[in-house]
Amino acid sequence: MKIPIIDLHAALASDGARSAEVAQQLRAAAMATGFFYVHNHGISAELVRQQFELARQLLGLPLATRQALSARNSKNMRGFTALGAQTLDASSRPDLNECFYCGMTYPPDHPYVLAGYQTYGGNQWPSEIPHAADQCETYIQALLALSRRLMQLLALSLALPETYFDATSQSPMVTLRMLRYPAHPPDADERTFGAGAHTDWGALTLLAQDAYGGLEVALPDGSWLAAAPQQGSFIVNLGDMMPRWTNGLYRSSLHRVRNTLSGGAARYSIPFFYEPDYLARIEAVPGTLAAGDKPLFEPCTAGEHLKQMYQKTYAMSS
Repeated sequence: MKIPIIDLHAALASDGARSAEVAQQLRAAAMATGFFYVHNHGISAELVRQQFELARQLLGLPLATRQALSARNSKNMRGFTALGAQTLDASSRPDLNECFYCGMTYPPDHPYVLAGYQTYGGNQWPSEIPHAADQCETYIQALLALSRRLMQLLALSLALPETYFDATSQSPMVTLRMLRYPAHPPDADERTFGAGAHTDWGALTLLAQDAYGGLEVALPDGSWLAAAPQQGSFIVNLGDMMPRWTNGLYRSSLHRVRNTLSGGAARYSIPFFYEPDYLARIEAVPGTLAAGDKPLFEPCTAGEHLKQMYQKTYAMSS
């Protein structure tokens, strides 16, 4: 099995016939593993390059600076996290990566901010890199536009109106994560990973990888497939909200990372997590549940789901 590469050029131009064709390619990928590459996606190579350079600058700051801006000091998990701060797979050792989290900011009078929904809080920025906030905002807005278009294509893939999911993306929860994986320890055991086996929690993840690779995707037969970097492409995967939205028709597959291919260098990656509005209802969409059948998943809101997952994987109290 191969992870498909889907060309978005015509679909971004709103070519109806070609959009329908792309939607069918997405449907096949979503039912197989939930992973696919997107090419001709409209994001400039220079913008991606700048974001990787910023990742190196942020994660190269002195340890004291990073500790002062720890994500654990933030109500919404934004800022730096240290090596071993996260354990995505409870059966494995703490994950060998460090990262910087940021996200969209909303004005103080936004209803979701006033309601105290933590994922709508502000960011922490190091004063040593004054352009970091603007750079990340530019990248976030570009990836958000692409995510919204992918959600429209996914709606078409489910024989729904193209705009079906638009209403759930008025105030989306968006997280940008810049990751650094040190070289895999030569004496590491089989329970050591840069990121342990996990599924993502939201709707979509758009990942920019450096040239080294190390991402692996679990196949339905239990084997693992390398998701090697493809120049000029993002690798996209569906998160846990999509099986809930499709009553199990679309998959959110386990994946993991081991930095064993870099020759001893650090590996960098930049996942962009798209989640819908905090109060978006996540339940089986029309056409995915036969009359009289019980849904596979209990309905929930997007915010409830994400809050539970953060508390679980970071051992945070409520």
